[in-house]
Amino acid sequence: MILFTNATLVEFDPPRIRHNEDVLVDGDTIIKVGKGLDAAGVERTVDGSGKLLFPGIVCSHTHFYSGLSRGIMANIGDTPDFVSILKKLWWRLDRALDSESLRASGLICSLDAIRAGTTAVIDHHASPNFISGSLDVLKKAFEETGLRGTTCYEVTDRHGEVAMREGVDENIAFARSIDAEKKAGTWSGLTEAHIGGHAPCTLPDTALKLLADACEESGRGFHVHLAEDAWDVSHSHINYGKDLVFRLDDFGLGRDNSILVHGVHLNTDEVERINERGSFLVHNSRSNMNNGVGYNPNLPRLENWALGTDGIGSDMFAEMQSAYFKHKDEKGPLWPGDFLAALAAGNRILEKSFGRPFGRIEPGYAADLVVADYASPTPLEPENIAGHMVFGMASNIVETVMINGKIVMEKRSFPGISREDIYRDAAEQARRLWERMDRITP
Repeated sequence: MILFTNATLVEFDPPRIRHNEDVLVDGDTIIKVGKGLDAAGVERTVDGSGKLLFPGIVCSHTHFYSGLSRGIMANIGDTPDFVSILKKLWWRLDRALDSESLRASGLICSLDAIRAGTTAVIDHHASPNFISGSLDVLKKAFEETGLRGTTCYEVTDRHGEVAMREGVDENIAFARSIDAEKKAGTWSGLTEAHIGGHAPCTLPDTALKLLADACEESGRGFHVHLAEDAWDVSHSHINYGKDLVFRLDDFGLGRDNSILVHGVHLNTDEVERINERGSFLVHNSRSNMNNGVGYNPNLPRLENWALGTDGIGSDMFAEMQSAYFKHKDEKGPLWPGDFLAALAAGNRILEKSFGRPFGRIEPGYAADLVVADYASPTPLEPENIAGHMVFGMASNIVETVMINGKIVMEKRSFPGISREDIYRDAAEQARRLWERMDRITP
């Protein structure tokens, strides 16, 4: 058992603060919360005096395959619009990935997430020349670093029907492997599966039927980009005569465990249908700005929305701040508290995947916890936690991180992990990846 003592407990949704309290963790679960807890049987104690203790943060959509793109020096060329960005950058990078580069990317992204207080990620993967077994590489990166994550393969028809079906098979095989581990009692409790698709514009009806069947067989939710750019909308109208959400709904893919990403160009009817189905829309503000795809005006109308990065790291302090400021720049009506609730909503996605409660510091909840050193110059109260998150806090306040009951980072160091070696290998893998990209024609 591990005991956190004398900490200021902070929760995000609903906002709550409790001072000088202890938290007792047994295995992967919080079992007691209160003042002056009995230390009998405790194996180690973490002094939280003067520190904040809050539930781990969730990045509700990311791409760990993009980890080696930072500062990329491949010959990309001009990218005047979103489609050219996809073709010249991302669809060449994903084709250049192999097992070694993906492993390096998964490891550095995992460490960076933990350093930012992000204890869980909802990943969306693509590597068209390395499909079978790719999700297991990411799973091993999660488990080696101790990060909690779900992942899936991004099914697409960009490389023909055979590769499209191989992507579906990889999703199913990965979900089955998780189920087999659970049955055998060898599951780490850290990794789960979704069923992934790229975007409706690269998913013909044949693919949507296969993906719907995979969701039914595996019991997992669907994870897909949707209406990120206006082209996706136009493609659906031209080729299928339908709005995107209604086309997915025809195949039963609009469900309460579906994750729809971006949604920048959805119309009011589609937002209402998403609300009816209970699906989640994940907002990725920095990515939307970086790709110039526009701003999502529908956030105030959505009942279930969360925050992701779309692969721009896993620093959710930065993402929440950017999302809020961009919203206000667009004259939006939401306030910091609304964005804090969206950040915390990632825990509801985790609950659907892992079948246990997340996001609170209460007995029975998952022991995903963050110790932060934040010396506030003004009062910190439940009513202004969101204001502190937007205008005062940053990921550098994160000091110690527990995931699934294990301390994976302590005082900004990773026990048993050589971050230097991992980064050194990543730099070499990045150089090789960029060289392979230059040999690939868009």
